[in-house]
Amino acid sequence: MLDREGYRPNVGIILVNQKNEVFWGKRIREHSWQFPQGGIKYGETPVQAMYRELQEEVGLKPEHVRILGRTRDWLRYNVPDNFVRRDSRGHYKGQKQIWFLLRLVGKDTDVSLRATHHPEFDAWRWHTYWVPLDVVIEFKRDVYHRALKELSDILFRRHGESRFLRQRNGTGSVPRKNAHVKDANGKKGHAVHPAGADTSVAIAAKGELPKGSKPVMAGRQNAKPGAKRNFEPGHGPRAAQGRRKNRPHGTHATAVFMHPTVTRRRIASRRCR
Repeated sequence: MLDREGYRPNVGIILVNQKNEVFWGKRIREHSWQFPQGGIKYGETPVQAMYRELQEEVGLKPEHVRILGRTRDWLRYNVPDNFVRRDSRGHYKGQKQIWFLLRLVGKDTDVSLRATHHPEFDAWRWHTYWVPLDVVIEFKRDVYHRALKELSDILFRRHGESRFLRQRNGTGSVPRKNAHVKDANGKKGHAVHPAGADTSVAIAAKGELPKGSKPVMAGRQNAKPGAKRNFEPGHGPRAAQGRRKNRPHGTHATAVFMHPTVTRRRIASRRCR
């Protein structure tokens, strides 16, 4: 079943476990890996096709999963002529897909790659969310990247995390397409970089004044020029001079730094000379 533009309606499935790792299947008798996917039959809705393909390729039933979300629009990819049957060339362009994000609520043992007589995979594993696209067949890589990027917002918002930062100059939560790094075991995989942490605590711990801040000494109030200040008995400039003379060498005075953007106070120690 093709649409007017020559694309076959299709569904793709990103299945995640409780650790947000994705089901990663190895195509039977091939060295490429991919997500489960399959065509939508005449009269089927995308949801019905998704459940059917899930059971045929992975052996899971509707009670084993929960739908977290789906892509908003169709994602299309063109299939090269050498992958198209001769009788279909000329009017078949490729696939258009709706991608579903599912959560596995069953067990790993519920997965079965032999649910039908025509299996799609001969091995599978759990992989980190940002799968390496260099092991995916080339003409599907762009769609994989777009589906993962769109559905990551749904997945990580549900876990109380902030919306993923869009990639800028190589930084951000969404990795570059086909980018990979090596983990501790030397295996390649995509990296998700967290947003930068607030460094004002570390600055205050070193006794450094954050840029734009002004120190406010304890026991001292800001006043207008020429204004008369009243001090309680035992306080004030003269009393302070006496205390400084009698203070043992090596003791510290406390200064309170007000950060320009953070409301809470940062306490730092300043050695008196």
